[in-house]
Amino acid sequence: MTQAVRGALNALAADVAREANIEVTDILELTVVGNPIMHHLLLGIDPTELGGAPFALATDSALGLHASELELALHPGARVYTLPCIAGHVGADTAGMLLSERPDLSEKMTLLVDVGTNAEIVLGNDKRLLACSSPTGPAFEGAQISSGQRAAPGAIERVRIDRDSLETKFRVIGSNLWSDQPGFDEAVAATGVTGICGSGIIEVIAEMYLAGIITQDGVIDGALASRSDRIVPDGRTYVYIVHRGTPALTVTQNDVRAIQLAKAALRAGVALLMEHMGTDHVDRIRLAGAFGSHIDVKYAMVLGMIPDCDLFNVSSAGNAAGTGARIALLDSDSRKTIERLVRQVEKIETAIEPKFQAHFVAAMGIPHSTEPYTQLRKVVTLPAVKPPAARSGAGPRGRRRAGS
Repeated sequence: MTQAVRGALNALAADVAREANIEVTDILELTVVGNPIMHHLLLGIDPTELGGAPFALATDSALGLHASELELALHPGARVYTLPCIAGHVGADTAGMLLSERPDLSEKMTLLVDVGTNAEIVLGNDKRLLACSSPTGPAFEGAQISSGQRAAPGAIERVRIDRDSLETKFRVIGSNLWSDQPGFDEAVAATGVTGICGSGIIEVIAEMYLAGIITQDGVIDGALASRSDRIVPDGRTYVYIVHRGTPALTVTQNDVRAIQLAKAALRAGVALLMEHMGTDHVDRIRLAGAFGSHIDVKYAMVLGMIPDCDLFNVSSAGNAAGTGARIALLDSDSRKTIERLVRQVEKIETAIEPKFQAHFVAAMGIPHSTEPYTQLRKVVTLPAVKPPAARSGAGPRGRRRAGS
C-alpha cells in the first residue's frame, strides 16, 4: 500500500510538471496533507494501531524529509514537508483546514466540518480550539443507499418536491436543466439518469421532510400514498419514487435510516465539542472537502447535520486541506504557525465520551429531536411535529419506528 501511495504521488507530480511545461526533476519542494492512514502509509509506517482504541498515532509531528526517502522521483535535492496530524482520526488534512481557515484569529465561535466517511470537526475561536472525528460512515457519499452512486455524470445532485402534489423534479451532474424543463431528456441522453449522489441524497431526504413525506423521526408516512403514486408499499414500509425511468430510482425506509445514522453521528460530535467548549451556539460554519463543497447548506441544516446558525454565516470552504497545503508550500513561516496551532488544539475522543450516545439519540430527529432551530425557521417553514398518536404507519401493518 505504501508503494501504491508513493506511486500515485509520482504520477501526480508528473502530471503537474507536464501541465506547467517543466521537467519533473525541476520540482524542488512538496507539501503533503492527508488523513492519518494515508499519512502513515506515505511515510511507510504501519497504521495498524489506528484501527483500535486509543487510536494512537506513530507520530503527530510535522516532518521534513528528502523526497528520495519517500521514493519520489523529483529533483535529487527535493524536500518534502508533511503537516502535523492532530489525533488518531484527525489528520494532517484537518491541520491544513485549520491553517486555511484560521478560526484562532477571530472571536467568533467557528465550526469547521470536513464531511466524509469520518467527519473531522474543529470548533473554536481566538481563545480555545477543540477537535474530534465522528464515524459517519459512507452514506453521505452514496454508499449503502439503494439508488446511491458516486458523484459522476448522470447522478442526481439537486432535488425539489412540490408540497401539494408531492411530485419531484431534479437536476443531474452534467446538465443545468431541471427534469421538468423542455430539453432535459435530450440533455441527459448520453449519460442517462443513473443514481443519486451524496448531495442529492441529502436534498431528497430534506425535501421529503419539508413536504411531510417523512416524519421528524424519519418514518415514511404511508398515509400519503392516497395523495401520490410516488409513495408505494415496500413490504412493511414504504418507498418514495424519485425517478420512474430505467433504472427506477427510489428512497427506501432503510435509506432514510442510513442518512439519519450518519448525520446523527456528525451532529453528536459537534454537540460534544460545543459541550466541552461551554457554548450553546456557533457564529459561523464552514463545510470543507469535496463533498462539503457540493452540499446546499440550507439542506444540510434542515437535515440536522449541523447546528442552528444564521444561514448567511454558513458556507463552503472548498478544498481547505489543499489550500492549507499550498499556504505551507509558499510561506515557510506558516509551518511554524500550524505546528503551534496543532499543539494548542484539545482533542476530544468521541469513542470514549459517555455522553456521545445521548447526543447521538437526540440528533436522530430531523432536524433534531430537542433543539428548536430558531434561526433556520426564519428562512424555512418546518413541518409541525405530529403527535405520536396522529402519525400514520410506516407500512401496511401499522405505525413503526425507523429501522424497526
